[in-house]
Amino acid sequence: MKSNGNTVISLEEVLKAIAPDGLDGKLPPVHLWNPERCADIQMEIRADGSWWHEGDRIKRERLVKLFSRILRKDDDGQIYLVTPYEKVIVHVEDAPFLAIRVDRVGETGPDQVLVFKTNLGDVTMAGPDAPLRIETDPVTLEPSPYILVRDRLEAKLSRAVFYELADMAVAHEGASGMLGVWSKGQFFELGPAS
Repeated sequence: MKSNGNTVISLEEVLKAIAPDGLDGKLPPVHLWNPERCADIQMEIRADGSWWHEGDRIKRERLVKLFSRILRKDDDGQIYLVTPYEKVIVHVEDAPFLAIRVDRVGETGPDQVLVFKTNLGDVTMAGPDAPLRIETDPVTLEPSPYILVRDRLEAKLSRAVFYELADMAVAHEGASGMLGVWSKGQFFELGPAS
């Protein structure tokens, strides 16, 4: 593989740089990598969480998981696949991850913790450092719920997960007429009670 036309980089070097501990180890330090080379190779993440390259679906789950570990959202709002050698634009239709599961840990109330799992195995706990947010379409009034997974990268909650949260929702005296859920001492509004 050539990174800049002059340097030849082996696949092993790239894999060692971006996944030194394997696919289940700690995440690579993409925030430290600032390669000069940037390319658009028609990489896309669709709203259903599927990954595509040049119009073809990427079906190898391990490859998608590897790619998901080197995602970064920069200050320009663009999402990239980043290696020490180059970064590649990723066109994201909605969110880079899909939250497919939620579990409630602890007694119902402010001290409970909501734990979310994504379609690619990431786990995040809602709280001050990983907020839940709801965007409402101004025309259809349909809610779109998201949770922060890591470093400005969010997961959209699947419909089933959002329904589970709605079942957990309670009223909060500080949020008049709003229902929401608690996690790690923080109340997250889901929507109006009526």
